[in-house]
Amino acid sequence: MPASFPVGLWCAARPFVKAASERERYNVLGAFHAVGHERVGVTNSTCVAAQTVCELLRRSAASGLGTAITLVMDNARYQRCQRVKDRADSLKIELLFLPSYSPNLNRIERLRKFAKKAALNSRRHASFAKFPCAIDPCLDPRPTTYRSQIATLMTPAFQTFEDVSLLAA
Repeated sequence: MPASFPVGLWCAARPFVKAASERERYNVLGAFHAVGHERVGVTNSTCVAAQTVCELLRRSAASGLGTAITLVMDNARYQRCQRVKDRADSLKIELLFLPSYSPNLNRIERLRKFAKKAALNSRRHASFAKFPCAIDPCLDPRPTTYRSQIATLMTPAFQTFEDVSLLAA
């Protein structure tokens, strides 16, 4: 019969992990053109609310695409409010809301995941000012070192489950 022994884990010195007492935020709200691969975005360091979404709508309309604009959005409360819907109607922008809990259908989530991996990648930035400087080049709409990676990442292709042989197994 195996014997059981009480186990305790102690360390001689406590490790100190440096963390900010008041967390600063860098919010990026963006829209990505499906064909032209241009990005329109709004950034701030306060909070994302209905006025931020209205600013994104205004910048999207002013981008000069010359075609009808449809913005695919998730179900965040600040995106579904009447103020945003009225602003979209006045700018002739159609809002298409995704089903709840479906981030895989939102292509901008691909870009967010890429930017997080490329810019942050488990690194700590010494100051808040360096944090946006690490993220912005990944999201820059002009040709950058990431342009070819983003072009392949942001394809309109989604996996369908019609011809997958693994599902039959």
